[in-house]
Amino acid sequence: MTPLRIGLTGGIASGKSTVADMFARLGAIIIDTDVIAREVVMPGQPALSEIRDAFGDEFIREDGTLNRAALRQLIFSDDTARSNLEAIVHPRIGQETVRQATEADGPYQLIVVPLLTESPLKQFVDRIVVVDCDEDTQIRRLLNRDTESAAQARRILASQASREERLAIADDVIRNDGDLESTAAQVAALHDGYLALQRPKGAE
Repeated sequence: MTPLRIGLTGGIASGKSTVADMFARLGAIIIDTDVIAREVVMPGQPALSEIRDAFGDEFIREDGTLNRAALRQLIFSDDTARSNLEAIVHPRIGQETVRQATEADGPYQLIVVPLLTESPLKQFVDRIVVVDCDEDTQIRRLLNRDTESAAQARRILASQASREERLAIADDVIRNDGDLESTAAQVAALHDGYLALQRPKGAE
C-alpha cells in the first residue's frame, strides 16, 4: 500500500522545519525539498553549471560551491532572475522528490515544500498541512535569523504566495505563533489523524 503523502508548507520563517522535526520524532518519514534543493546544486551537479552559465562566476565561490547569499540577494530583487533560477532547479527538485517518495515507506510521508502553492507537487500529495503565523511574526523571525533589513524581509514575503493563498489550499492548519507546547499538541493530534487515514478500513 502506498503511504499517505502529506504536503507541508508555509511561508518563510513560519516554522516549517520545527514542525517537520516534531512529526519526525513521532515516526513520520520526512522528505524535505529544501534539503534536495541544496543537493541538486552541489559541485559536479548539472544545475550548478547552468547557474554559472546563467548568472556568472560571481555566484560561485572559490571552493566551487554556490554563493547562496549573493544569489538570494539577487533573486529577491529581480523577478526575472528568480524565474530563471526556478526554471533550472525546480524540475530537478520535483523529480528527486518523487523518486524519494516512491522509494520510501513509513506510516506516512511528510513532504516539505515551501512553495507548494505554486508547485506541481501539489498534485502529488494526498493532503496539505499549512504551518501558519502572522506576517509580523515572520518578519521578526527573519530579522533574528538572517539579519535582513525589514524592507528586504517584506520583499521576500511579497515574492511568495500570500498567507491567504496558502490557507486556501490547506486541509489542515498548524498555528505556530504561540509556544512550542501548543505547536507540539497540534502536531500530535494531526499525527494521530494521519495514522487513522492510513489505516485500512476495519483495522484495529
